[in-house]
Amino acid sequence: MKLLRTRDIPEEKYSNAFLGFGPEDSHFVVELTYNYGVDKYDIGTGFGHFAIATQDVYKLVEDIKSKGGTVTREPGPVKGGSSVIAFVKDPDGYLFELIQRGPTPEPLCQVMLRVGDLDRSIKFYEKALGMKLLKKTDRPEQKYTIAMMGYADEYETTVLELTYNYGVTEYTKGNAYAQVAISTEDVYKSAEVVNLVTQELGGKITRQPGPIPGLNTKVTSFLDPDGWKTVLVDHADFLKELESEE
Repeated sequence: MKLLRTRDIPEEKYSNAFLGFGPEDSHFVVELTYNYGVDKYDIGTGFGHFAIATQDVYKLVEDIKSKGGTVTREPGPVKGGSSVIAFVKDPDGYLFELIQRGPTPEPLCQVMLRVGDLDRSIKFYEKALGMKLLKKTDRPEQKYTIAMMGYADEYETTVLELTYNYGVTEYTKGNAYAQVAISTEDVYKSAEVVNLVTQELGGKITRQPGPIPGLNTKVTSFLDPDGWKTVLVDHADFLKELESEE
């Protein structure tokens, strides 16, 4: 990944770094947050992993090992399938799945979160965020079902991978993983839609739509029925924010 920008907000006692495989106006990126003086977090049991698509998993794992990285699953085909994957862990304990694929415009390809009721979550992300169910796979022998949710084919864009483990309805959230941010043309209209969906399926709005103090970027945020947070960001404001920080 490339370091795309950093910012320090001393009055709020935190710093951010934004990293990704291309510019923020066209790519999904990782936002890293350092809270002054805090060096340990609990990731919890609900957060799964981020995934990176690469043309050669074996080579990437060798590179990671040579730089002192931790490999938690050696590269090789998945159980009962042909895709080649590996798992590595970053210094804070976040897991990254490495997936062997052809060239893609978006190598940062998945965020995996565990949910307690898959059909409820699929409906929530379809109705609240306009995502499509791209693929649903049940693996009874491993006792889990996954749903890939997103705005375009999973080989072209980042998807939300929702995992239901048979019989598990609740997970701890910890205090490490924060949220996914998604742009919208109108945070006020989006918040109205989300509010209706939370009344039907659960979840709640945690930040009413409006500008962030100091930044003037309009946002709204909410929790899904499992407590996972999404922030919706006004797209035009976000582009202005990027320009002002360049």
